[in-house]
Amino acid sequence: MTPNLTHIAIHTSQLEACRQFYENFCQLKVIHERHPHGKTILWMSEPGREQEFIFVLLSGGKDHRRADDDFSHLGFAVESKAAVDVIADQAKLRGCLVWEPRQEPFPVGYYCGLRDPDGNYVEFSYGQPLGPGAPPLEDHFHLGSDGID
Repeated sequence: MTPNLTHIAIHTSQLEACRQFYENFCQLKVIHERHPHGKTILWMSEPGREQEFIFVLLSGGKDHRRADDDFSHLGFAVESKAAVDVIADQAKLRGCLVWEPRQEPFPVGYYCGLRDPDGNYVEFSYGQPLGPGAPPLEDHFHLGSDGID
């Protein structure tokens, strides 16, 4: 048996604001909504990946307060450094940019970070070994029969 990561679910105290944030910045779309016991649950997905991976927003959460050295985040790959810069510029105008665009050595790449309305950090990157623009893994990692060594 090999488990597959299918979703991440987070509670939010600002459901509608978070919904709009993830629609606008991450291009996620709501594919399912339900309201059990007076709560709202939203399933969001990248178009075309609805059966691969979803992001779930659950109403009724608390604001996320984080320590200055807490870099927990969700990561999204984009198609270019210019795309990272566009997202950072939009985030700066909306007051939610937390990490200015910067280049780090492989495997980190070029990235910026935003704060969603509930305090979660969201990274947008280019040049990591994941997503659009990713170099072949074998160029940087030794791939063993059971994964990356």
